[in-house]
Amino acid sequence: MRCANALFARYNRTHAMKPTENEIHDAAAQLRGATPEAVLGWALRRFSGRIAVASSFSVEDCVVIDMAHALDRGVRVFALDTGRLPEETYQTADRVREKYGLTIEWQFPDRQRVEALERAKGLYSFMESLDNRHECCGIRKVEPLARALSDLDGWITGLRREQSVTRTDAGEIELDSGHGGLAKVNPIIGWTSEQLWGYADQRRVPVHPLHKRGYPSIGCAPCTRATKPGEHPRAGRWWWENPESKECGLHPAGTSTADK
Repeated sequence: MRCANALFARYNRTHAMKPTENEIHDAAAQLRGATPEAVLGWALRRFSGRIAVASSFSVEDCVVIDMAHALDRGVRVFALDTGRLPEETYQTADRVREKYGLTIEWQFPDRQRVEALERAKGLYSFMESLDNRHECCGIRKVEPLARALSDLDGWITGLRREQSVTRTDAGEIELDSGHGGLAKVNPIIGWTSEQLWGYADQRRVPVHPLHKRGYPSIGCAPCTRATKPGEHPRAGRWWWENPESKECGLHPAGTSTADK
């Protein structure tokens, strides 16, 4: 925590709220391999009131909310309601809201764009091609995310390197140039599944019911299935696609700058 506090004090005196590339470079170097609490402590102090946890209510995101809430009871949390989430996601969201006393800042897709897509291409166009799937994700996820981030200087994720081949180079602190130069904070990026579940069990973190039914990764209902023993955690997401394409545009590989 000492290095996080020193970083905050240094940049709070000399910088506006939005981070510079040099600031992110320095923070990434000093917080590489630090505890999630140290990473979160720096971020919540540095961007107080202008940073939020992005949550899909996976166990990763719920663990990060638990950690952030312990450090700052006023921590902001936002979520994307794509219109096609599993019922269990809404149930988990309400358990999180009640446990931590949060107001979840829900974002929704533009109704007219959803209606136009479904009228023109049907309800399952995303299964027909990668371009169609990216179009659907763009309307239901990417644009609402951009809207959620528009009044922030940083955002906090539950990303872990174990989750996907597209996330192996991610760091604890990154500069999200794709969203106007925000700080992107990944406090549990280096955690293993054992560390994640150990924390969730110890702290009695609300857990999405589908995790217990073989869903290590959870998104929209039609794009998510349970995985088989030995399969990669992301095998149940867009299972008809190659592993290299299994992102929806929320966390594109190669668009963020960090100290690697």
